[in-house]
Amino acid sequence: MTHDHDIVLRPTPQQTQAALNPPAGRNGGDLVVETLQGLGATTVFGLPGQHALGMFDALRRSSLSYVGLRVENNAGFAADAYGRITGEVAPLLLSTGPGALMSLAALQEAAAASAPVLAVGSQVPSAGLGGGRHGYLHELRDQQASFRDVVKSVHTARTQSQIPSAIAAAWESALTAPHGPVWVEIPQDVLLAQTELPVVTAMDATPDEVVPRPELTAVAAHLLANARRPAIIAGGGAVRSDACGKLLALAERIDAPVVTTFGGKGAFPWEHPLSLQSWLEDRHTTDFLEDADVLLVVGSGLGELSSNYHTFAPRGRVIQIEADAGKLGSNHDCLGIHADARLALSALLETVEPRQDETAPERVRTVLAAVRERIDAQELTLEQRLLASVREALPDTSPSFWDMTILAYWAWSAFDARHPNTMHSAQGAGGLGYGFPAALGAAAADPTRPVLAVSGDGGAMYSIAELATARQYGLPVTWLIVDDGGYGILREYMNDAFGEATATELARPDFVALAESFGVPAVRTTPESLAEDLAKSFTEPGPSVVVLPAVLRMFAPTHL
Repeated sequence: MTHDHDIVLRPTPQQTQAALNPPAGRNGGDLVVETLQGLGATTVFGLPGQHALGMFDALRRSSLSYVGLRVENNAGFAADAYGRITGEVAPLLLSTGPGALMSLAALQEAAAASAPVLAVGSQVPSAGLGGGRHGYLHELRDQQASFRDVVKSVHTARTQSQIPSAIAAAWESALTAPHGPVWVEIPQDVLLAQTELPVVTAMDATPDEVVPRPELTAVAAHLLANARRPAIIAGGGAVRSDACGKLLALAERIDAPVVTTFGGKGAFPWEHPLSLQSWLEDRHTTDFLEDADVLLVVGSGLGELSSNYHTFAPRGRVIQIEADAGKLGSNHDCLGIHADARLALSALLETVEPRQDETAPERVRTVLAAVRERIDAQELTLEQRLLASVREALPDTSPSFWDMTILAYWAWSAFDARHPNTMHSAQGAGGLGYGFPAALGAAAADPTRPVLAVSGDGGAMYSIAELATARQYGLPVTWLIVDDGGYGILREYMNDAFGEATATELARPDFVALAESFGVPAVRTTPESLAEDLAKSFTEPGPSVVVLPAVLRMFAPTHL
């Protein structure tokens, strides 16, 4: 009898000969890049440093495309976006100590947004490991500890033979639902030492699918089919698992209105009769969802932003489909289904009985009309005009990346993404500086379509160095900088809370002249000419900057 685990793939004579005679001049860094190639990587991001030079030397002997950014945190944001856009693992090569630590904010965003980033960092030489305080450059007592609370998993290689398996295990972890960042650590001497190990060939690190348990989907199907007022909240998990088509089919089968979270933008057609769009920071939407007798939550943990700042209190039965088991029932009692959203929705579609509710579209229209009336009463025409101009100019299939800035906060609620996986922001961890370097990562993933980045002047200053990166690689990113002379949203928060703002006003450069000094075309625009200037920039090759001097306001919150 032959068991599956008894089957061994035997090398061909040619493979045996190649393994017995590996090319000369390889080091431990070659094992890193060969493993990444064998796992399917094509592009890597990073920034070199003294202890990591073995990996960077190996890049020139590989077929990997390298995109080098000027700050490690920005390299992490670029890798994050590459992972979001492609659904593939984005390798990120980093050095020890300061270089490694500089990436932590980006890896936190990747963790919050479930982006598959594989960070490979160097370490001090093996003799300096163990916390002995030997005084090596960049030495930390426990470098792994700095990452362990941020990433999904930590992997170490202390010898060259351990490198392929460590990277393969990290790769599988990054791609196991929910996706996320992982950390691999290799000492300098292991990376630099010459190796006689054979060239790493194709490797398999395919993760197991997270399949729903049938007794749970049977109960969920029964509840939905017999609900009087069902509703659906679709989060980022619906987008990442490519479940948007199945979400649409289920909503239409049971006539359930759908609202998307800010991370789930584009998961459901914006103008569909059952679409409540994304107005989660609105009491009218919150009340509607609370009134649902059965609420299906797909790929969302119903965190702070998705629950109108935890004021949402559902009165009906909640069904939660979530690949991250730790989020099941973490905010509301529920029938928790631990599963990939696509697989769970497929199971529901196979079992749920159709239900008809001719009142559903009218109830959706009533909610959206109430939302519009509330917003219109606040005389925020400038903000709405600017968002409409961006939508008019941006090609439908082009991705956009939004920093933590007032126009982005408007976009979370009011922007029609039109296609799944095209609108991304830093709303997971909420750090500044995400928009532009993330857009560069997306452009590296697909340089055939223009990409939009949106920042305020405060957030833009985090990323100015990457104008050099954009120019060096000719990446087609248009960077819209809304210049209001400070941290606009914090100014507004402080004025509302304390009657006066402190530490929010900023000196800033002439962004047009600064961009041009990098060789990047730039223009200063107005609200009236924004759509035209953006549209023009999208048709031109390479990077460009559009600067809009404007002071924007947020719509009034409803959670206070």
